[in-house]
Order: sequence, then structure tokens, then C-alpha cells
Amino acid sequence: MLEEVERWLTRRSWSADDRPLDRLTAARARDPHRARVSVVLPALNEEETVGAIVEEIRRELMEKVRLVDELVVIDSGSTDATAAVARRAGARVVHRDAILPRIPAVPGKGEVLWRSLLVTSGEIVCFIDADLKDFSADFVSGIVGPLLTDPEVQFVKAMYDRPLGEAAGQGGRVTELVARPLLNLHWPQLAGFVQPLGGEYAVRRSLLEQLPFPVGYGVELGLLVDALHTVGLDALAQVDVGVRKHRHQDGQALGRMAAAIYRTAQLRLSRGHLVRPVLTQFDRGENGFVPRTHTVDTEERPPMREIAEYASRHAA
Repeated sequence: MLEEVERWLTRRSWSADDRPLDRLTAARARDPHRARVSVVLPALNEEETVGAIVEEIRRELMEKVRLVDELVVIDSGSTDATAAVARRAGARVVHRDAILPRIPAVPGKGEVLWRSLLVTSGEIVCFIDADLKDFSADFVSGIVGPLLTDPEVQFVKAMYDRPLGEAAGQGGRVTELVARPLLNLHWPQLAGFVQPLGGEYAVRRSLLEQLPFPVGYGVELGLLVDALHTVGLDALAQVDVGVRKHRHQDGQALGRMAAAIYRTAQLRLSRGHLVRPVLTQFDRGENGFVPRTHTVDTEERPPMREIAEYASRHAA
């Protein structure tokens, strides 16, 4: 590990307990406009978990204390009751397709996160995945905390244990097999991030609006790498929030995720194009293995500040 990263780990890695809620609310009170916090949950068919997450955030961080100003669920085309459950729990729900309709939406998590900037107003934007189980409000307060108390910090990732079933620390398979090797080999300054692909992170809007967003699963790696190049390592940080439990995907879904992440890294290494951006996987059929070919996400959305609707809203 680089000496620079070892120093960074001691300066920019914290626990959620390091910043109690009374300290955070006091920091907000000193500069309420610059400290406005928007929490965004991208959701696709998450009716079983999204309600409990919304209720926890509202109760602990909007009613008991005033840490979060707006809580928005972006529905990414759910076919279940995700939107209704989230709305009943107290979130504002916006459908992906209703945001910036002149640009047709494409499937993908990054697409939803990018569009969320147009329907939120906080100077701090906090992204939380909607499939978390046993959710704690520490996930939000922990990663928002450094942004409220340290003006030099601009991007904060959550770090946590990720159990796989009953096995501790065995989650994050794509992280260990794809993302961590890529980062260590090509962006060694980012080798200190425990969960580089984690979906829980808080960022200053002024930084987010400068960054391109890969439309699919590559969004977390892409934002992290681009943030490093934009603001430097010392503006990045991570906070330990404990344990993350969520729905695990099967091996083939993980393969598609890995391909998208590799493509995102490849684009940033060469700023070129893949020769053939597809991935073939195999299912066993009645007469042997059957190939299934999937396209790999190759599209990225431009920095939000280049979108006319966003610029006009902020000029008004």
C-alpha cells in the first residue's frame, strides 16, 4: 500500500460513533443552507425492504432530530408495490421516467442516481440502497457526518461487514474479484477503500454535478475514480457503519455486474471503446448448455451541470 494511502487511512477513516447526532445537528445549525441533506433511495422491486428504511430515516433523522431535509425514493420501473409502500412510509416518490422526459431513460442504477439530482435540492446528497435489511439510521448519519463537520471532505463512502448467509465477511464477491484488483493495480490511491462498490455514500452536490454517471452497475466505481481525479484523495473519506445485510444476487447477475464494472474501468483507463461490449453466459437446458448473451452498459450520462434544465433551475 502506498504511504500516502496509509496516511489517508489514519486521517480519513472514521466510525459512525465518532460524530454523535448532537454534534451534527449543531453543525447544521451554524450553516443551515449549506447543510441541507437530501437522501435518495434508488428502488426497483424492493417492496419488502424500502418501507422499513424510509420509516427509520424519517423517525430517527427527520422527526426526533432534524438532520435530513428531504427523503426521495426514485422508482426505477418497479412492477411490485415499491412506490406505494415507500409513499405510505413517508417518502416522496418520483418515477424515473418523469424526470427529464426529453432524454429517454435507460435501465440501470446509475441512470436513476443521475436523474435524482434534478428532483432534489440538498447541498449534500446521500445515496442509500433500497434492499437493506435490519437498516440503521447510522448508515445515513455516519456518512453525512464528515460533510457537515469538515469543509475539506467532499465524498464519503460507508464501510461495513457484508455477511453472505451465515458466513461473516463473505459478501462483496464482485468487490473482491473485480473492483479491488482493478483499483489496486490502476488507481492505487483508492486501495484504502473497504467497500468501493458500496451503494451507501454521501457527496457534496457541487462535486456530483461535475461528474459523468455510468448508467449501470459501474456507477460506484466510476464516481469514485472520477472524484479522485477531480478533488484529490484527501477530499475522500469512509465511515464504519457496522454490518450491511441485503439481498444477494446469483452468480450470473454478478457476472453481468462485473462486466459493467470492468467496462467502466477500461473506459477510464483508455477513454476508448470496447471492441465488443457484450457478455455471453451459459444456462443448462434440456439438450446441454445454452448461451445467453447480454449487452454490457456502454453509455454514460454527462455531468449534470451540462444539462440545460438543471442549469436553469439553479439560475432561477
